This record gives sequence, C-alpha cells and structure tokens, in this order.
Amino acid sequence: MLRTQTCGELTKKNIGKEVTLSGWVQSRRDHGGVIFIDLRDRYGLTQVVFDPSHKKEVHQKAEHIGREWVLHITGHARNRKPGMENPKMPTGEIEILVDALTILNIAETPPFEIEDRQQAAEEMRLAYRYLDLRRPLMQHYLKMRHEAMQAVRSYLSGQDFLEIETPLLMRYTPGGARNFLVPARRHPGKFYALPESPQLFKQLLMVAGCDRYFQLARCLRDEDLRADRQPEFTQVDMEMSFVDESDIYLLVEGLLKHIFKTVLKKNIKTPFAKLPYDEAMRRYGSDKPDVRFGLELTDVSSIVAHSDFGIFKSVLDKKGVIFCLNAKGCGKFSRTEIEQLEAVAKEYHLPGLAWAKVAKGLVLESSIAKYFKPDIQQQLCITCKAHEGDLLLFSADTFTRALTALGQVRLVLGKKLNLINEDEFAFCWVTDFPLFEWSEDEEKWIAMHHLFTMPKETDMIYLETEPGRVHARQYDIVMNGTELGGGSIRIHRKDVQERTLAVVGITYEEAAKKFDFLLNAFKYGAPPHGGIALGFDRLVALMNGLQDIRECIAFPKNKAAENPMDSSPGDVSEKQLQDLHIKIDIAKKNNKMVHL
Repeated sequence: MLRTQTCGELTKKNIGKEVTLSGWVQSRRDHGGVIFIDLRDRYGLTQVVFDPSHKKEVHQKAEHIGREWVLHITGHARNRKPGMENPKMPTGEIEILVDALTILNIAETPPFEIEDRQQAAEEMRLAYRYLDLRRPLMQHYLKMRHEAMQAVRSYLSGQDFLEIETPLLMRYTPGGARNFLVPARRHPGKFYALPESPQLFKQLLMVAGCDRYFQLARCLRDEDLRADRQPEFTQVDMEMSFVDESDIYLLVEGLLKHIFKTVLKKNIKTPFAKLPYDEAMRRYGSDKPDVRFGLELTDVSSIVAHSDFGIFKSVLDKKGVIFCLNAKGCGKFSRTEIEQLEAVAKEYHLPGLAWAKVAKGLVLESSIAKYFKPDIQQQLCITCKAHEGDLLLFSADTFTRALTALGQVRLVLGKKLNLINEDEFAFCWVTDFPLFEWSEDEEKWIAMHHLFTMPKETDMIYLETEPGRVHARQYDIVMNGTELGGGSIRIHRKDVQERTLAVVGITYEEAAKKFDFLLNAFKYGAPPHGGIALGFDRLVALMNGLQDIRECIAFPKNKAAENPMDSSPGDVSEKQLQDLHIKIDIAKKNNKMVHL
C-alpha cells in the first residue's frame, strides 16, 4: 500500500501510530542537520522529519531531495515541539518522524512556485497547466466543480429527468454562433459541425416522448474570447414537455438552491424576483441586472422636454429618451472622476454624459444648469430623490443605447462606492423579452433570441402588423449581474412557426431546408415544450467569487483560443490533408497567414 492516509487528514488522534504517506515535496528546510519536508497531495500538507539520530541511512537519502520530488514515506506521528505548531493547517499539530523513504520520482526545478501565494503569468500557467493544477486553490476549484456536477445529477435525477447524451458530430445548421467544422473523410467535400448547443436534439427528444431530459453538455463555438467565454464549455441543458414558464422557474430555483446548499452550505432565498425586460432596462440599464445594490435609473424625458437644452430636445424629437442616475453623495467628485464616468458611457456608444451637482435648496450646478428653469430643477431633484451633495448623471439617446451606457456607469459607481456585497448571491429572472428587434444594417426585423421561441399568446395579434410589440416566452436567469442561463417555451405548432418566420422574411419551406429534420419531426405530434441551459463553468466561477471561467476549467484555452500546453491548434501532415480531400492555399506574408 502506497499510503494509509492522505497528507491532509492526520491529527493528534494519530499520535504514536505508524502511517504511510505519498506525495510531492512542497518545501524543504534543514535545521541543524534535521531535515523538515512539507509533503503535499490534493488533500493537504503534512510535515515529515528526517532525523540523523533516528535513522541515519534514511536521513542521508533525504539530503538530496528537491522540490516536487515524489516520495513514499513510512513513519510514526508525533506532537510538534511546543511553539512549532501551525494552527493554520489541519495537520499543524503533528509531524511524521520518518522510518523509511522511497523516492518514487525525481523532478526538475519547476518553472514557477507551486503555491497560492505566488501566481505565475497566465501564459506560463497554461503552458504548465499540470503544475498549476497542483496548487491547493486550483484543486479546490476542481473539487467544487465536481461537487456541483454531482449535485446537478442527483437533483435532476430525483425530479424524474433522464440524462441523455446528444451527438457531437452533426449537420451544420445556422444558429447564433459560428460553428467549428470537421471534414468527413468518407464523404469528400462534406463536413460535420460541432454543436454550439444541443438545442435541436433536445427538442427532438421531446417529440420522442422523453418528457424530462438533461445533459451536462459540451458545447463548442468559434467565437472571440473573453473572461467568461471559451471555445468549448459546459452547460446544464434541460428540456421538459407539457410545461409553462412557472414550471421552469420552480425547477431551476430548486436546482440552484440544492447546488448552493450541497456545495457551499449556503441557503439561497427562493422564489427569485421576476423582472420584465423593459423594467430591468429602465431600472438598471441592463437585461442582466446586478440587484445587490440600488442606484436605479429614472426616466426624466417628460421633465426635461420643457427645458431649453437643445441636445435633450433634439433626442426627444427623434423619439429618443433621457434617463438620469442619481449618484448619492457624489457631488464631491472631481472633474477627473466625472470624466472617467463619461469615458465609460462613451465606451458604450453614448456621445456624452451630461451631469449636474445638487447644491443647497435643490439648485443644480453645472454647465447645463442654465438651460433648466428653477421649477424644472426642483422637479428633477424630487423625481430622482436627490439631495444636497448628490450628483445627477444624464444619458440621452435611443432607448437601448441610453440605458445600456448609463447602466454600465451604474456598475462602475457600485464598485467605486463599495455598494456591492461580494459575499451575497442575488438572483433574478428577466422575462418578456421582445421577440423581434429591428436591424438598422439589414433594414428588417430579426429574431432577438431564436426563430423557435413561442410568442406570448396575447401578442399574437401584432405579429403581422406591429412585430416590435410582440413579446417572447423567453426567460434569463441572472446571478450577481451575470447571465447564468437562458431559455424559452418553444414553438411546436406549424401555423405559429410560419407566421414568425414570415416576420423575418423566411418562408416555412426555406426554413425547412435548413432545419428539415426538426420541422419534419414536428409533423408527428410535437408536444408543448420548453427548456433552459445554465452556463456551468460560469456558475462554478461565480460560486468561487471569480469572473474568469478559465480558473474553473482543467485545461482551458487562452484569449487567442490556443492551448500553450499542447500547442493547439497545430499543423497536420500533407498525408492527413489528402485523406480528407483538403488542399490548403495559404502563404505567409509579413508573418501573417494570407489565403491565396
């Protein structure tokens, strides 16, 4: 047996007992000829002692041990000397006096310290990910990920769900993201697509009578990366038949409550608040609002319409809106601090950010104050609940642009003013999204989510005449200002599908060419169904207080979608290309790849 205990479990109850441990050398110290080594495995650290007065030959063998060597030791547990205990370690009261040592493997000096106090550069960590994963913190993330996965499986299995795997090699179908393509060797010139999600297959499972399906699904999307996006990721994919929105809400809230209780021993309050899309935008400037703090936005369009400020009046004449954010107590902000907020607004395509400080008597002080009569200034302050010392920030533009920019300013202020409780987990549902949005570039209506989302029954009358008034039976689950997942009740009726496709200028026959296997299946008695997908990597990251999902993925890609460890993506041989009937015409020009 290579170990009787792990390096993280020995305590004073083991004093005097013989133990066998195996692990890596975390550190080595030589005190007056006595060698102390911290031996590490994924469970923790144990201090082992090589004393020349106890076992001279074992001590001699230990004199050349280096960091990250792999050891197998047998010895007896004893108390550490008084004053030498380490209360920060579970094993800090004991040490192992070594009787026998086997060096299982030696190691070169690692390129960085395997500890949490010092973190190497990102590229170095990814290039030597197998070393980075030895760090206790990374082991903790992997363990929590495992526990969350098991919690998902146990809860959904207990709710009569079937875990069913769907294909990773499928036919390309147009969707919301760019697919990875895989050449089919046995079918020259044809390609498989890797799924961006199991959407079509899980709907087919509903037609197949599998009324409760789930999968910890691997999804692949060829997109530009960011902190919470990877080319391959995991989602908790769910679909149910004969349900409405309330069934989805109840299930997901129960699932999240179970995960948090099981993994973090935390109780989260249910039911979650439900915010229609329009309300979320108007109050928070976001369709994924962080509801852990206030600083809500206020529509002041009707008030400033009576002012003499030309910019505001011009925006209103173009059917735009004016919203205000009352930054409580921020009247003391310097010009530089205000300009920093303006820069945030401009980053989100707002031309500028008007502002005014609130002085005594609810009088506004700024370069724009002269355009507002005293009664309008008073009305603005009352409507925005402003008092002396506050700072009013105004955004003026189209509905989406004005609110989105001011919403981002709100988030910056929330952090700057320490209004966010980082230990809080705040959830909400965002519902009643518009089914369509107008594309200025294409000059037509396009689906805001996807073409298979059921319209709200009460809005069906507007499909042909006023598509902008049609709301979708769509819902997003939001956690701490991050979209954790989204889903919808699906269209299962041919007549409704034809009408929604017509709005975006697609006939049912054209759609059938792209999604033939799904729409053909619907001819044979498709049940009403709906579902949702939760970003599992994102959930685990947020549970750990992280934004970067790569920390919770064993072998992630970098921001260029490369893996520095295995150097993927890489070249393949000419023979492999010939087998796939592929010819690559690419030349290097100025160190860049150019297609010829």
